[in-house]
Amino acid sequence: MPSLTRVEATARRALIDVESYQVDLDLTGGDERFRSTTTIRFRAATPDAETFVEVKPAVLEAVRLNDRKLDPAALADGRFPLTGLAAENTLTVTAEMAYTNTGEGMHRFVDPADGATYLYAMSFLDEAPRIFAAFDQPDLKAPVTLAVTAPPQWTVAANGPLAANPAPGRWEFAPTAPLASYFVTLIAGPWHVRRDSHGDIPLGVYCRQSLAAHLDADLDEILTVTKQCLDRFHQLFAEPYPFVKYDQAFVPEFNAGAMENPGLVTIRDDDVFRSAVTDSEREQRATTIAHEMAHMWFGDLVTMRWWDDLWLNESFAEYLGTRVTAEATRFDRAWTTFAIRRKAWGYAADQRPSTHPVAPEEVADAAQALLNFDGISYAKGASVLRQLVAWLGDDAFLAGLNQHFAAHRFGNATLADLLASLSAASGRDLTDWADRWLRQPQVNTLRTETSVDADGRWSSVAVVQTAPSEHPVLRPHRIAVGRYASDGAVERVEVDLDPAADDGRTALPALTGRAAGLLLPNDGDLTFAKIRLDPASVDAVGTVLPTLTDPLARALLWEETLDAATDGERPVSAVVALLTAALPTETEVAVAESVLARSRNLVDRYLDPLARDAALLRTADACATLLATAPAGGSLQLAAARGLLSATADADLLAGWLVGRGVPDGLAVDAELRWALLHRLVVLGAAGETEIAAEAATDRSATGAERAARCRAALPEVAAKEAAWEIVTRDTTRSNRLVEAAAEGFWQPDQAELTGTYVDRYFTEMPAAARRRTPWVAERVARLAFPRYAVAQPTLDSAATLLIRDDLTPGLRRSVVDAADDLRRALVARTAVAAAAA
Repeated sequence: MPSLTRVEATARRALIDVESYQVDLDLTGGDERFRSTTTIRFRAATPDAETFVEVKPAVLEAVRLNDRKLDPAALADGRFPLTGLAAENTLTVTAEMAYTNTGEGMHRFVDPADGATYLYAMSFLDEAPRIFAAFDQPDLKAPVTLAVTAPPQWTVAANGPLAANPAPGRWEFAPTAPLASYFVTLIAGPWHVRRDSHGDIPLGVYCRQSLAAHLDADLDEILTVTKQCLDRFHQLFAEPYPFVKYDQAFVPEFNAGAMENPGLVTIRDDDVFRSAVTDSEREQRATTIAHEMAHMWFGDLVTMRWWDDLWLNESFAEYLGTRVTAEATRFDRAWTTFAIRRKAWGYAADQRPSTHPVAPEEVADAAQALLNFDGISYAKGASVLRQLVAWLGDDAFLAGLNQHFAAHRFGNATLADLLASLSAASGRDLTDWADRWLRQPQVNTLRTETSVDADGRWSSVAVVQTAPSEHPVLRPHRIAVGRYASDGAVERVEVDLDPAADDGRTALPALTGRAAGLLLPNDGDLTFAKIRLDPASVDAVGTVLPTLTDPLARALLWEETLDAATDGERPVSAVVALLTAALPTETEVAVAESVLARSRNLVDRYLDPLARDAALLRTADACATLLATAPAGGSLQLAAARGLLSATADADLLAGWLVGRGVPDGLAVDAELRWALLHRLVVLGAAGETEIAAEAATDRSATGAERAARCRAALPEVAAKEAAWEIVTRDTTRSNRLVEAAAEGFWQPDQAELTGTYVDRYFTEMPAAARRRTPWVAERVARLAFPRYAVAQPTLDSAATLLIRDDLTPGLRRSVVDAADDLRRALVARTAVAAAAA
């Protein structure tokens, strides 16, 4: 099906204005299809003009435009042509729609725990026409009135409040405020629901019945965070929460983390925790709640005109979600998690060949827009906003946002509109700032340069800003530079880096004459820039890091070390050495988890097998030390246990934990930890199908099915690999999440010989495999299934050959471009180590 282009959307918006949608859905027709009747009232600016409406049915039954019946056979590639428009038009479209198993359109899920059926609608990004006929673009907003027929014992909820229940099995909802079509949603099924209110805002929380006990256990925390965030947004914004109710539904097999549907936010139900989790996972759930709530203003109240201004949705929600979580909830260190986890995602995305500006000048079509939901639009954009606040001041920033909401309430806006509001509020011309930060891709690097006199004091200190040669833009930065002395003294110097004034080299005279110590650029993490320490500071990190009390400063030092190793500027052995020195003293669980995950990626990909085994042994020892000292039953203990079981090759230890032998006091070997233990045993060849089947029989949940699929794909057996590859490349009967689990488990660094033939098969078979799936699922599967551990030049050559083809889906092309660049970095690092050894 063709993707809507910006040119087409602009032309259609100039022609028509949508007044209302009336959508009537009948969900009682069976397991495969449902009936959809849509009535759209719209005006046309030009008499007798023509346009098209999107609809993607299983069977298109009838189309009527004003007083004319139109031939359903005119439907082509999801578009139905509309000719001879009047000034005032009524379009009615009746169709049978197909349920999906991809997390898009009307997703149908049968819970393996109890056999209950659940439905939810996911209209994003251009999937609304799989549910109802629509003029499917962001700037044709209109009120939506929804009616649903469903089994009478079900619960049904939607964007708007329930207006009437005229008969059992019939739900009629009040008209919504004007919505973009991609926000329209509903849930239907035997949902478990808990209700509350905050002021005059009704609150609802939904989940599957099989998760009811787990939701109820966390309900106070979820509602407390929701209310705290509402209060903080009401303090920040003059516009109160702009919709009637605030429901949150935790739904199964969701592709995204969450979706900001006004009045009914949908969140992946992995966030209904069925096993012990760390505080950083609870913080992530809180940040998700705050992020989606921020969208009620940025995205829902004021919607981007076209997808080139996606950042007006996601960058603002990412920034405000983190900020409000840190300011209003118990998770007051959310910016530390952002620094070590989210920004790393942004830095990686911004350095790949696929990088793009935060606010690109042109997004040609919706398919390209989907690819921009990445670390740049989220993490980099949020970081840029944090830097803007540091530069403008918070009062001016918030005044500009409130002007923006007032000017474009329930409408659409662009980058230019927002900049006009911010400039008016602050009295500053933001044209050059926006060009450098929002219109130009790639990331700057800030390095400290020092010289020391005979007394061990700095005779000069400077911050040097550089940019990659292919994107040679230097940017203004307002930062702090931290001095961390060996005696524990801490000093921070604030400085503005202005390349127009200093050509990228900014002296820090305030530090001249100070006793030399570790210098940390961007202390406080106010800007988006890679940092590099001077050589003396690099040497001091192992000593200073364990003594620092500021978790954000520790996160930044960890990030610098990990990033330098990723870039091949420092060996992975330096990361492992720092793990040994500093992990056992780390107290911030988000930092410990992120460091372990990222260092494991470096160890698995940047080191040859012998060096990898040695590095994993040292990692396991560091985790064991942290495990021995972490408080029993706490987050650090769980993080250390996960790190240990991931790194160790001690199958006896892992098998013992599974049967309750040798388990540290306070550590719960619950469902999730059992699956993690079993997965590691499978990879080590110490467990097989018998153990997987037994565990799956005990855990008959949807999550258990996903964990079993991942374990089966990881089995070191020829037949298991072939079966998993069939699922990844050809099977369309399994749901999105089961296919992704198989792709995730398939490649293991310990199984290079077994999976060697599949490296070529990926590049041969993945183009056809991607075309079998929806764009979102295809991109995710292509990324997960890439042969990431085949670190060799032939893999890169095969990727290059594939990318010459002109028939690749956009998602597959993007996945291969990015994954090949990551693999290239690993190969360069391995080659450098080999050359040094020679």
